Amino acid sequence: MRANRFLAGLHRAVGRGATFFDTADSYGFGHSERVLGQFSRQNPDLALQLSSKVGQIRGSAEHPYAGRHIHHQLEQSLENLYAEELHLYTLDSFDFGPGDRYLGNAIDAMRTLREVKAIRAIGMRGPFTHYAASPEEWAAQADRFLYLFRLIKPDVVWTQFNAFTPAVSIDGQDLFTFAARNGVGLVLAAPLAHGVLVGNDTAGHSSHAPVPPRRAGLMPWLRDRVDEQLRVLRDHFGDAPGTLGRLALRSSLQRGDQCVVVAGFSTAEQVEENFSCLGDPLTELELGIVDDVYAGLRTQVREAASRLPVKELQP
Repeated sequence: MRANRFLAGLHRAVGRGATFFDTADSYGFGHSERVLGQFSRQNPDLALQLSSKVGQIRGSAEHPYAGRHIHHQLEQSLENLYAEELHLYTLDSFDFGPGDRYLGNAIDAMRTLREVKAIRAIGMRGPFTHYAASPEEWAAQADRFLYLFRLIKPDVVWTQFNAFTPAVSIDGQDLFTFAARNGVGLVLAAPLAHGVLVGNDTAGHSSHAPVPPRRAGLMPWLRDRVDEQLRVLRDHFGDAPGTLGRLALRSSLQRGDQCVVVAGFSTAEQVEENFSCLGDPLTELELGIVDDVYAGLRTQVREAASRLPVKELQP
């Protein structure tokens, strides 16, 4: 049943014009790849751009990046996806073993796969830690990213990006400027923070209204602070359904010409919701308002979360 809903969502996405689909061997231990592959078999004439990742599943190998494990995982991903090549293959972890023991092997493997045209582009993850991490923790992630970036020389950086993601400085630049100056593309994932930023459409109408399913797993302390900040956006942009989703998606889509945004979904209804709310691009003034509100949200979350366990910090 779940696979059927996902397939329906894929059909809706393609019907709406989507061509780039991002997955990973670790998503449901290959389930996501297999369902996407089933969709590809059913629609052989569609020109889909497929992206997957490696680095989270070790299997029987010594390490996810050891030996020929990257080659083996790609072979399995291609079989799962019913594809002959991937448009993007991403190193999904900064963990290359003790002392970066497997870093050289991973770089060689990815470049070989690109040379033999099994993949078109090499990707690596962007800097990321939990949303309420200290500035020092984010700076450490940025330094680690820069060190690996200079060695891996990726074509694309895959990163989570939404209202909760602090602006990190990489070699004295923000990620978007850094990527543009280095000629690499960006895949921006989780723009809605897994549904958190669509807000509660019943907010303000009933204190007893149920929490929407996409936000049901959010800790109550964080829901309150999110709703407080999102109310500022409602006051400025209106309370029509889809408004908050539009602001979250547009604020990601308009970051740069080299950006692709991937929004997760589990049903066709969520796909339709995401596409139908896009509307016209935001003006510079509107983007500034959204950025200011999101900055306030990040500050409140960091302050409120400083005394909570890390496991409670992920929207």
